[in-house]
Amino acid sequence: MSSPSFLRAAGAMSFATFLSRIMGLVREQVFAVMFGAGMATDAYIVAFRLPNLLRDLFAEGAMSAALVPSFTRAREEEGAERAWRLAGLVFRVLGVFVGILALIGIIFTPQLVSIYAPAFKEIPGKYELTVRMTRVIFPFFPLVALAAAFMGILNACGVFFLPAFASALFNIFSVMVGVVGAAILFKVGPSFGLHPIEGMALGVVVGGAVQAFCQLPSLYRAGYRWVARQDDNKYPAWFRDPRLRQMLWMMVPGTVGLAATQVNILVNTVLATSQGEGVVSWMNYSFRLMQFPIGVFGVSLASATLPRVSEQWVRKDVKAVVETLTRSLSYVFSVNLPASAGLAFLGFPIIQLIFQYGRFSVTATQGTAMALAMYAVGLTAYSTVKVLAPVCYALGNTRVPVISSILSVLLTVVLNLMMVGPFGYWGLALGTSLAAIFNAVFLLVSIRGMISRAGGELNLPAIYGSFFRNLCVALAMGVGCYFSNQLLLSWLPEAAPGGAKVWLVLTRLFRVSLLITEGGMLALVFAKVFGARDSLDAFEFFWKKLKKRL
Repeated sequence: MSSPSFLRAAGAMSFATFLSRIMGLVREQVFAVMFGAGMATDAYIVAFRLPNLLRDLFAEGAMSAALVPSFTRAREEEGAERAWRLAGLVFRVLGVFVGILALIGIIFTPQLVSIYAPAFKEIPGKYELTVRMTRVIFPFFPLVALAAAFMGILNACGVFFLPAFASALFNIFSVMVGVVGAAILFKVGPSFGLHPIEGMALGVVVGGAVQAFCQLPSLYRAGYRWVARQDDNKYPAWFRDPRLRQMLWMMVPGTVGLAATQVNILVNTVLATSQGEGVVSWMNYSFRLMQFPIGVFGVSLASATLPRVSEQWVRKDVKAVVETLTRSLSYVFSVNLPASAGLAFLGFPIIQLIFQYGRFSVTATQGTAMALAMYAVGLTAYSTVKVLAPVCYALGNTRVPVISSILSVLLTVVLNLMMVGPFGYWGLALGTSLAAIFNAVFLLVSIRGMISRAGGELNLPAIYGSFFRNLCVALAMGVGCYFSNQLLLSWLPEAAPGGAKVWLVLTRLFRVSLLITEGGMLALVFAKVFGARDSLDAFEFFWKKLKKRL
């Protein structure tokens, strides 16, 4: 795949994911303004986390990484009809399995909440509110699991924009339905013992349904049709289908590795809930902001890389695999390292602009900014893992991601237990980032060995060189923007004459816009200074597309 075509595929997903992340930030803004960072938002975050971790475990993680290579191999080796038969079996088996899991989760919600947030029982009403919202949100899990399966098949067919945009639709509909529901409950909720934030929980379920079913028309246009079983020789029953069984076995190691990750999330959640009211919300808001660049470019590059590497590996084109992977990592570094520096050095004004209104206090802004700076240390590593872990599946190795995941989880737990005492909640964020860096390096070295055994050679010095060049660009840019922010604060102080909130918003928007513009310009200048060619290539590509559109 040539560099422009590779960037085009990633660019289509990046644009759609950008819209999704923007709507995600709007969703978080609504929460911050309406509910602040306290008891209700802490309860909602834990309630959402329980079904969402099952989504991570059985849907977007191991399932997606196993489905795309399996579908690609079936299409290459046995034809399109056989591949669509496999896709249909996956949809049905997945739908039934996750539906049963969701029902079990609803039944045992009180026990799950007791495990994840035992400290909530010490605050009157907080535990009960979390249990009610968790039961409302659980149907979101099977819906979004199917959405992830639809997205994987569409990506394998070269369709990238709509599946990524489906996440934006989730945010749009969850906000609209949630705000309407919350507004109603603000008026009538107390009569029925309901909190207004429970309306937001209902919005999550509606958004999940939209995210799943909006992809069906594109799936049919891509060629999906129900392929009935004709005879046992051509299409055996689902429980004897060799392609489905192979895919399910590919999922097992990844699921084990992700189960270890959930242990890490459990430990972090328990530790965070013990750090005081609002800390869970601070860490959630900061992690959401960090997910913005990961989703816009890291996940997009991973989704564009996986189908291509799968095809190249099936055709035994090792040289092309090396080129695709090297190019993908270079683009990850060129975008995510400057983004890391921007979030670390400018976290406070960014959080002020987005969240500090209504019930969201300056204390919450300070706490969120500190957590964001610590998470930003591992941002590029997170994006790198998003690319490398699925590549292992594409290369037919399901063992390495599991080992890497388990080791990184153990390291995270050890670091967090050591750091939460002296550093508090932000030690949890820093420990998580350091473990993510270990995970990325472990996967990269392991993939180099796989490629070497296949007769190829992954040029690690070139990859490391790209990383350090872009790191220099990012640090120089971040320091420059930090001092510019201090100057802007003295020239344009944080004030609202006459109590005018519009002036406050405009002041913050103007300052952050200037800083982001300056950051982009500094990144380009320093990219030339340090010879970060991949940054310049990406910028030139998107600039040409923008001029063409204009």
